[in-house]
Amino acid sequence: MTEFISVLNDYLWAKLIVIFLVAIGLFLTVYLGFLQIRFFPEMVRLLGDGRKNKDKDKKTVSSLQAFMIGMAARIGTGNIAGVATAVALGGPGAVFWMWLIALIGSASAFVESTLAQVYKVKDGDSWRGGPAYYMEKALGNRKLGIIFSILITLSFGLIFNAVQANTIAASIDNEFGISTSTTAIVLAIITAIIIFGGVHSVAKFSTVLVPIKAGVYIVLALWVMIANFDILPNVFGAIFSEGVFTFKQMFGGVMGAAVLHGIRRGLFSNEAGMGSAPNAAATADVTHPVKQGFIQALGVIVDTFIICSSTAMIVLVSGVYKTSELTGIPLTQESLRVSLGDFAATFVSISVFLFALSTIMGNYYYGESNISFMKNSKKTIYLYRFAVIGMVLFGALYSAELIWSLADIFMGLMVLVNLYAITRLSKVAKALLMDYIAQKKKGLDPVFHADSISELPGREHLEAWVDEKKANKQIG
Repeated sequence: MTEFISVLNDYLWAKLIVIFLVAIGLFLTVYLGFLQIRFFPEMVRLLGDGRKNKDKDKKTVSSLQAFMIGMAARIGTGNIAGVATAVALGGPGAVFWMWLIALIGSASAFVESTLAQVYKVKDGDSWRGGPAYYMEKALGNRKLGIIFSILITLSFGLIFNAVQANTIAASIDNEFGISTSTTAIVLAIITAIIIFGGVHSVAKFSTVLVPIKAGVYIVLALWVMIANFDILPNVFGAIFSEGVFTFKQMFGGVMGAAVLHGIRRGLFSNEAGMGSAPNAAATADVTHPVKQGFIQALGVIVDTFIICSSTAMIVLVSGVYKTSELTGIPLTQESLRVSLGDFAATFVSISVFLFALSTIMGNYYYGESNISFMKNSKKTIYLYRFAVIGMVLFGALYSAELIWSLADIFMGLMVLVNLYAITRLSKVAKALLMDYIAQKKKGLDPVFHADSISELPGREHLEAWVDEKKANKQIG
């Protein structure tokens, strides 16, 4: 079974997903006028505004908190284990492809998160939304939305969380000798406390933990780079030379290991175009959908060019990947041990715990939002919460080899479904971008209203961006 899943996984990625990801990412990049480059300063500015306004209304989720929920899911073991594995199997050229897919993928992230904002729905004092919602409201295809909801709930809510728990347990057992059963119980208790607190609890947890875990890890990587400054030119030279070489291979019809592993692990980490981050983006209370689209596009860039690159530099500078058969967390630990000493392995174990724990929280919320789309039932949500806790226990206690392959397959299917939807709705995202730019040119702080765009599909189903009387009538 494991071998069959592995073969299916490789075929799906080599023949379909990589091609569609690159092609649609390039299309959206050009179609939207290279927004990830032109509007990068605006993205950073908006994140600062989100910080200023985050306490404006305690009952709502700020743009910064929504960003942190998305980053909590993005920044996980994929940044440490996934990147190390990509380098081990694909060489330095895999890093080039991670960078490339992030750069073009940030345009996809902008579109999906902007659409999630437009078609979000009221959830008590909060908002929820995502691909399933714009598939139903804008495309008029609820069945496609349900298919996507099932895929993301199984992959993120259950399978991915089992992978994260497994990585935490294995790392702690290896470094501290604490049994996986003990770690499993502690993880399950922490997970239960946070997820039963709801989206606001997840948001607060993510807002505090994400900057800490990312900041400390980046400082460590910088330390490694400074200590090995003399060999950095050779490292970057290898990344670009092997990356360009594999570029030529692609045009020759060959899908090399660097391409496959670089893009697959890059996507697992930054989630650009996958349809996961829009579930977090929809929770934000902003004045214009484009604002959160920009912020989530920034998340892709931060995740890959800073966090993933940190792991890549740690591994490449050490050179351990050339002489060892290690992959994943052990490769990162050994690379740090070579560069900084034995204490580094302990630090990696702590980092893995923090990275994976926050990812479990972000992943959980994605599943909850999509279960609410399929059936808005408190009983179903509670059953899901217990299932998540159960998968955390399961993942910490058992091997994750088959689970990783299944996760890749579900992730790939999510990508295909979501890319289809955002390509069809790309005109909506462009119209919103033009509206935002027009208001900025007038010196205004952009504010969106449904009537601002003459041809907005699904306008009659909107719960946001319309006057309150109309919205209440539609909800009722």
